[in-house]
Amino acid sequence: MAKQKRKIKLKKRHLIQALGALALNGQLSGFVTGNIYTGAGKQICLPVLNCYSCPGALTSCPIGSLQAVANHPGFSFSYYIMGLIALFGILAGRFYCGWLCPFGFLQDLLAKISKRKLRVKVKYDRLLRYLKYIILIFLVLLLPAVLTNSYGIGSPLFCKYICPSGTLGAGLPLLLLTPALRPNAGMLLVWKVLLALAIVLVCIYITRAFCRYACPLGALLGLLQIVSFYRFSYNKDSCISCRQCLKVCPMGIDPMATPNSPECIRCRDCIHVCPTTSLTSSLAGKTLPKEILFVGGKSGQSDPA
Repeated sequence: MAKQKRKIKLKKRHLIQALGALALNGQLSGFVTGNIYTGAGKQICLPVLNCYSCPGALTSCPIGSLQAVANHPGFSFSYYIMGLIALFGILAGRFYCGWLCPFGFLQDLLAKISKRKLRVKVKYDRLLRYLKYIILIFLVLLLPAVLTNSYGIGSPLFCKYICPSGTLGAGLPLLLLTPALRPNAGMLLVWKVLLALAIVLVCIYITRAFCRYACPLGALLGLLQIVSFYRFSYNKDSCISCRQCLKVCPMGIDPMATPNSPECIRCRDCIHVCPTTSLTSSLAGKTLPKEILFVGGKSGQSDPA
């Protein structure tokens, strides 16, 4: 019974994620015509991976927008985009990763395919988690600003060579819907598709693998989470060491040791599963009810496995 209740909760949380993905990609006609929305909404960067070129996208991806700045001569940094990211990050840290990001939602669904998960050794896991910061610094910020052509235009390296969200949400749909683009698809497309498929496969066996190891937006929001208004707290005195919070964490972190870890995506599963309310959350210093954002089942019950 407890196991079933947790399944219901997760399904309803995924419904919230699905509704968020639909809201961000509300131009449904784009998935029929292949036309990209270019209205006022594209001036807004929301803190999720949702490619500008996705046929349904109504807003812009902040990482894509930072990369696009490198495509304009004389510009290498956008205070507007970084200001928006800072605003969202300081407000709620990586909350958006756990509840609104379409690619995070896809990873959660992929994780449901197999219950036999791979356990990355701690020493390798710690090293791999630095990869997203390397990608952020070099492929998103530094190299596109430094490696420019004779016109002073840089290359959006992360979006061009790595981003699986762009490949799956924009590149492939546009190729399917727009035959005129197909002759220009070469080895770069082959590389992007193979990489995206590899990431999808890994995410089946390592929950949220892309979020853990490769997402530059998660890296940036994680750094801001340290000073975020939205915080988690752990009360050692009331904890009974049941370790249920460790078992449900999709990011493989210890909420008891680091409740405000830069790795935490604020899914709140650890808070909802805690039988003693040793884990709590607050916004701007005001404690939030345990049941907030809890959608289904009964708090404090979890999968006994």
